[in-house]
Amino acid sequence: MIYRFDGKSRYLTLGVYPALSVARAHEAHRKARTELEQGCDPGTKAVQERREERHAPTVAMLAAEYLEKWVKKRNRSAPEIERILNKDVLPKWGHRKARDITRREVIALLDGVAERGPIMANQTLAVVRKMFNFGADRAILETSPCVRVKAPGPLKQRERVLNEEEIQALWNGLDKAAMAPGTRLALKLQLATAQRKGEVAFMRWDQIDWNAATWTIPGEAAKNGKVHCVPLSGLAIDLLKQALELAAGSVWVFPSPRQGGVVPVGGTAVDHALRRALPVLGLSDVVPHDLRRTAASHMTGLGVPRLVVSKILNHAERGVTAVYDRHSYDPEKRDALEKWARKLRTFLMADNVIRLRA
Repeated sequence: MIYRFDGKSRYLTLGVYPALSVARAHEAHRKARTELEQGCDPGTKAVQERREERHAPTVAMLAAEYLEKWVKKRNRSAPEIERILNKDVLPKWGHRKARDITRREVIALLDGVAERGPIMANQTLAVVRKMFNFGADRAILETSPCVRVKAPGPLKQRERVLNEEEIQALWNGLDKAAMAPGTRLALKLQLATAQRKGEVAFMRWDQIDWNAATWTIPGEAAKNGKVHCVPLSGLAIDLLKQALELAAGSVWVFPSPRQGGVVPVGGTAVDHALRRALPVLGLSDVVPHDLRRTAASHMTGLGVPRLVVSKILNHAERGVTAVYDRHSYDPEKRDALEKWARKLRTFLMADNVIRLRA
């Protein structure tokens, strides 16, 4: 197409035949004439669009920026998120332009992951959705292709709560299971404190106040982003003293035995260790998060108010009460956790049980 703009003769390549048909060439010509009538140079606009297309971020570039600027600064599950991206997302889409990924392609990707496991597909969707939302928020792409994409796996909520005999089998059996000593203590501490697996696994010694018998989980390590104070019962203190002997000077309470204490043990490693140990423990269908639910359920059974249990679990609150109720509930939380520790001691009356202080 030859045209004049600002008094100068110019030309615009609409395309190459037969890749661009005559009919489409006429359509492109009409569009260019319209832009020209509106005072825009269609040639300059075409060059700009081609330049933007060449430099548009790929999915690999989006993933790298997402991990560096968001995940690693805010999410304690960064290694697992990076693993999911490297395993199922980047091999298929890494070279593709992020803005070109379609909703249908997201569904196809998840269907492939779901053949290995529906829960893994749900986790992949959560990672991909957050990554594309991050891209949309930073104007890397216009919209996320994950809009209205449903979780491929069943969203059944686990309800597993260990009874008294199972708690005793778990606690005493862990001492015989083939796992790192620190991992044993991490599982026991999770049961004693009712905190999240990741928060226990990533615990640091500078978060422990021995004099006040408290563990302060910083906001960046807590799921709801808020600082959380966990009163430590006598049971929890005894477990931490054992962990201190094993830590060998590491800043982490439960350092990874394979990394020389430089990094924590990691939540995934705790999952694998417990799953492998289940036959030795004489238990089935138990995951680390069940220990948190077990502790909460037994505390409620001991008469601890649900609000106090919720404060111990550090659940996010909503509504007017969350805004105006600034009471820390630390005394109530301490009483509840000490009551739970006393109950645990009655569960653990066996020959090899650790003698805990009163």
